[in-house]
Amino acid sequence: MPNFATNKKALHDYTVIEKFEAGIVLSGPEVKSVKAGQINLKGSYISIDSKSELWLVGAHISSYKPAVSVQTDYQPDRSRKLLLRNKEIDHLRGKSKEKGLTILPISVYTKGSLIKLEIGIVKGKKKQDKRQTIKKREVDREIRRKLKQR
Repeated sequence: MPNFATNKKALHDYTVIEKFEAGIVLSGPEVKSVKAGQINLKGSYISIDSKSELWLVGAHISSYKPAVSVQTDYQPDRSRKLLLRNKEIDHLRGKSKEKGLTILPISVYTKGSLIKLEIGIVKGKKKQDKRQTIKKREVDREIRRKLKQR
């Protein structure tokens, strides 16, 4: 299950409360481009419209180079529909209305032959929380370095 993209900025700025797995509606050349690693989740988010559909907004999928002649009017930043069960969509809608919570994409990976998007309900971190995360990461790195030297 290779991981094609991770939203590192979201993981740094937010604390993940819950995670969900969603399918993405993509065109053929977009699938090949994602499998080639040409996707960027930085600055993207999930929106829920009035028809209870989830949309991935702001994700950049570059055009697939061998299919340039087929894709004449390709839009790399267009919104893409996400596939989830109605029960999960209702749960996400309720959580997104709570103060301080939002829905963001976390990573893109394959499951079998399908491309999946891991989305999460997240809450913003304070500056102190970010500092603690960085300090913990540095301490863990130092411990691993010391153990490796043994």
